[in-house]
Amino acid sequence: MESLPLETAEKIILRWDSTASEEARDKMIFSGDREDADLYLQAVDEIQRSLSSVTVSDKVNSAIQIAMARLEDEFRNILISHTNASFDPTSEEESHQPNQDPPSSSSSPKHPRNNDDSDEVEKTSLLLRFDSDGAASSAASSYRSTSSIRELDLLPADAVYDLRCIAERMVSSGYLRECIQVYGSVRKSSVDASFRKLGVEKLSIGDVQRLEWEQLENKIRRWIRAAKVCVRTIFASEKKLCEQIFDGVGTAIDDACFMETVKGPAIQLFNFAEAISISRRSPEKLFKILDLHDALTDLMPDIDVVFDSKSSESIRVQAAEILSRLGEAARGILSEFENAVLREPSRVPVPGGTIHPLTRYVMNYISLISDYKVTLNELIVSKPSTGCRYSGDPGIPDMDLGEFEEKTPLDVHLIWIIVILQFNLDGKSKHYKDASLAHLFVMNNVHYIVQKVRGSPELREMIGDDYLKKLTGKFRQAATSYQRATWVRVLYCLRDEGLHVSGGFSSGVSKSALRERFKAFNGMFEEVHRTQAVWLIPDSQLREELRISISEKLIPAYRSFLGRFRSHIESGRHPENYIKYSVEDLEDAVLDFFEGIPVSQHLRRRSE
Repeated sequence: MESLPLETAEKIILRWDSTASEEARDKMIFSGDREDADLYLQAVDEIQRSLSSVTVSDKVNSAIQIAMARLEDEFRNILISHTNASFDPTSEEESHQPNQDPPSSSSSPKHPRNNDDSDEVEKTSLLLRFDSDGAASSAASSYRSTSSIRELDLLPADAVYDLRCIAERMVSSGYLRECIQVYGSVRKSSVDASFRKLGVEKLSIGDVQRLEWEQLENKIRRWIRAAKVCVRTIFASEKKLCEQIFDGVGTAIDDACFMETVKGPAIQLFNFAEAISISRRSPEKLFKILDLHDALTDLMPDIDVVFDSKSSESIRVQAAEILSRLGEAARGILSEFENAVLREPSRVPVPGGTIHPLTRYVMNYISLISDYKVTLNELIVSKPSTGCRYSGDPGIPDMDLGEFEEKTPLDVHLIWIIVILQFNLDGKSKHYKDASLAHLFVMNNVHYIVQKVRGSPELREMIGDDYLKKLTGKFRQAATSYQRATWVRVLYCLRDEGLHVSGGFSSGVSKSALRERFKAFNGMFEEVHRTQAVWLIPDSQLREELRISISEKLIPAYRSFLGRFRSHIESGRHPENYIKYSVEDLEDAVLDFFEGIPVSQHLRRRSE
C-alpha cells in the first residue's frame, strides 16, 4: 500500500476531528465503510512517520494528538459495541458443574474430587445477542491447554483485528496508559456484569463475617459454582482476548491490560473465601470449609495458568494463602469439636434411657467426616494428644495410641472422638438414680455407636474391626449389667432356700414363707414391669434380644417354681392372692418392656 502525502494525511485526520466537525461526532470510522478505516490508519501511520523527521511542525504535533483522541474513542466504541455480544455466564456455570452440588452439612456430602468435571469438554452454550446495528452476533468458543480451562472468543475476529491495529498506533505514539485504561474500564464492566449474573456479590471480609452461618452456607454453595466459571472461563477468556489484541504490541502490555480488567474482580472473588477461612471456628462450619478447600484445590492449577505472570503473582499468592488457611481452619475445627464432645455439659438424664442427642449428633458428624476422608487425610497429619500427656487427669479418658500405630492420624482422631463420647456418656449415666436404667442408657448409646459404624463402609474401615469388637463388647456388658441389676433380686424370690421346714421323718413346706415369697415376687415384678415399660430401647432388634434374654431366665425359673409349689398355695385359702400370674401372663408382660409406653396403655392396646 502506497504511503499518503503528509498533507493528505493531515486532512484525513482533521476531517475526523470530533471537536471541530458535527459529522465526525455523529459517526464512528470503524463502524462504517472499511475503506474509511483503512485510510484513517494510513493517515495515522504517515503522521507518525513524520514525527521521526528532524523538523516537526506544530501542525503535525496537533494532528497526532487529534488522531490519538479519535483512536481512543474508536477503541472504546468497538469494545463497547461488541461487549454486548458476550456469553451468558449462567449457562456456562451449569456446564462447569459435576452431577451434584456440594451438600449442606445436614446431608451426606459427595467428595468434590470424586466428581470430575467430565462435561468440561462439551461445547459452551452461548446466548445470541444483537449488536447496535440489529445484526445477530455471537461469540465463538475455542479451547486451550487443559480440559478444565474453557476459553471463549469474546469478540469477533474483525473487531479484534481493528482493536489491535488501533492499539499498535496508540502505543507507538506514547499513549499506552490511555489505551490500557480504556480497555480495562470497558472489559471490567463486562466482567462485573458476568459476576452479577453468577451471583458473586460485592461483600467485604467484614460483611461476610457478620452474616449468619445459615445465610453463608447458601452463599458458599453459590461461590463454589461461580468460582469455577470465573477462573476457568471468564478470567481465562479475558486473558486470551488481551493476548489477541496486545501480544507483541509492546512489552507485557497484554498482561497489564489483563490485570487492569480482572484484578479488582479477582480480589472481590477471593475475598469471600478469605473471609470464611479466617472466620470464627465452630463444628457446623467444617464441611462447608472442606467444600471450599476442595473447590479451591481443584482450581489452583487453573489459577496458576491464568495468573501466570509476575504482575498477577499477588492473585496466585492470595489463593494459595486462603487454601492454607482453610486447611488450618479445618484442623482447628476438628480439635475444637473434640473438646466440645468431651466437655458437653448437659446433666439432665434423657427420659427412658434412650439415645442421647449428643450421641446422634457426634456419630452423624463423624459419618460426614468419613465422607471427606480423602481431603482430611491430607490435612490431618498428627494424631490427637492423648495418653500419657493426660495421665492422672480424671476429666480426660486414657487411650493407648500404641494400639493404633497402623492407623492414619485421621482414623485415630475418629476413634478418639468415640472414646471421649463414651467417656462423656458414662458421666451422664451417673445422673440416673436407678442403676438398671443407667446400664440401659449406656447399652442403648454404645449400641447406636456400633450400628452407625457398621452402617458406613467408609467409617467402618477407618475405625477398624478390632475397635468395633471392643465397642460391641461394651454394649453387651452393659446389657448384662442391666440384667443383673434388675433381675437377680426378682429371681431371688424364686429360690427354694428358706421354704422347707424339718419335722419328724419327713420335710415339709412352710406355707407362710411360700405366701410371702409369692407376694414378694409379684410386688417386685409389678414394679419392674410398671417402671421398665416406659423405658425405651429404640432399636427393635436390640429390644427383642433383651426381652428374649429376660424371658430365658425368668420364664423357666417361674414355671419351675410354680410347678413345685402351686399345690401348696392352691390347697389353702384365697390362692388367687398369691398366684396372680400364669406363665403365659409373664410371657405377655415381658413384651411390654422397653416400649416407652405406660403399662395402662399396653393393657388398653391389647384389648383393642
